[in-house]
Amino acid sequence: MVKPTFAEHLVAWQRVHGRHDLPWQVTDPYRVWLSEIMLQQTQVTAVLQYYARFLLRFPSLESLAQASVDDVLAQWSGLGYYSRARNLHRAAQIVMTQFGGVFPSLRQQIETLPGIGRSTAAAISAFSFGQREAILDGNVKRVLTRVFGIEGFPGDKKNEVGLWHLADSLLPLQDIEAYTQGLMDLGATVCRKSRPLCTDCPVHRECVALRDDRIAELPTPRPKKASPTRYTTMLLMRYRDQVYLERRPPSGIWGGLLSLPECAGQAEAEDWLAREGEGDVLPSWPEVEHIFTHFRLIITPQPIRLDGLSAKDVRETGGIWLPLSTASEAGVPAPVKRLLQKLAAGPI
Repeated sequence: MVKPTFAEHLVAWQRVHGRHDLPWQVTDPYRVWLSEIMLQQTQVTAVLQYYARFLLRFPSLESLAQASVDDVLAQWSGLGYYSRARNLHRAAQIVMTQFGGVFPSLRQQIETLPGIGRSTAAAISAFSFGQREAILDGNVKRVLTRVFGIEGFPGDKKNEVGLWHLADSLLPLQDIEAYTQGLMDLGATVCRKSRPLCTDCPVHRECVALRDDRIAELPTPRPKKASPTRYTTMLLMRYRDQVYLERRPPSGIWGGLLSLPECAGQAEAEDWLAREGEGDVLPSWPEVEHIFTHFRLIITPQPIRLDGLSAKDVRETGGIWLPLSTASEAGVPAPVKRLLQKLAAGPI
């Protein structure tokens, strides 16, 4: 009797034990693409509510392409990694103008769109068009390094190239959709980063890491680097029932979003008020910590109450006055949203 292959084990397992009720498990490339972008760096549970809300506002690729980037960022607010939203918007426009509104089917074509790498393009191509393409996201890297006992940090270029060769060699000749979904499901629900359910794994008898008691060692972790800390003071400038926000540069953290103006500290805020406006610099609020992938940001919220019409002369690059009651609903970063909600909840 011929021994089942890795792919055959996985397909059979997925049919019975895999996930079958996720809202993006369809063949519509727009919905598949949206889910793949949202799921980058984000857990399924967090994506579910944003996915439904986003589709309610932008039910088609055409509606997304026609929307303003501000509207797109507002729907994305809170999900993080905002370059994904800007790339999604730009890619929709490219599909409309360069592909006649028809989402491309080949992985190589999909990969040319902004914000889409090889693995994401392969997933869209496999799920939407049945193309025989390999994926290699973080979950898949964990499965392959454990099952085949592959050492070395998977993010290193040399190691990643080897994993791509392995992923390509494992592809089945048919059932590519079930196989691809099975890989994702196995990594997300069974071959987890911690406390994996090895006895539930369809390939546990072939798993080198399980055999050699190396589950905790594989995949090899990224070499540790010290995470730097940055500090900033954010100005909560209030004039009557309005608050002042400014547009951040298109690149960098929170690129393109509206945010609170920043300065070096309370003394600088007082100097600014003495030059530019009339009012009071109030006591600062407790510090707020926000964690990014490569650093942590410590924010000191600094309320400023502006008086008189001179406040209307405040102008920062890309700045705008918004009603305090609705400012938190604009496209703003998550920590800024919380500060605006606190400001709206009571007097300062």
